[in-house]
Amino acid sequence: MKSSNFESQIKSGRIVPGMSFAQRVWAATSRIPAGKVATYGDLAKELSSSPRAVGQALHCNPFAPQVPCHRIVGSDGKLTGYAGGLPKKRKMLEHEGIGFRGERVDLHRHRKS
Repeated sequence: MKSSNFESQIKSGRIVPGMSFAQRVWAATSRIPAGKVATYGDLAKELSSSPRAVGQALHCNPFAPQVPCHRIVGSDGKLTGYAGGLPKKRKMLEHEGIGFRGERVDLHRHRKS
């Protein structure tokens, strides 16, 4: 099914039957509040998948920034893959109150629980 058929569920963070894997990734990403981040591995664990598959789905996110893929970081807090560029990703996260230790997000303080 087309992503637009599930757009409201995706943006509200609801996973419903019939969604593709990518749509489930986008819905799970929508649940991450401003001021928090998750890792590719966090989402992969939640969806019983792999971090790489999550990254591939986020690469095709048609709903950014409403589906906040900028809140997904590497397992060590490093900023990775963002279509708008990593400086823009960092700026968006800092605007939301995310703290950094050098080039990495402070996961201890900002990881979604």
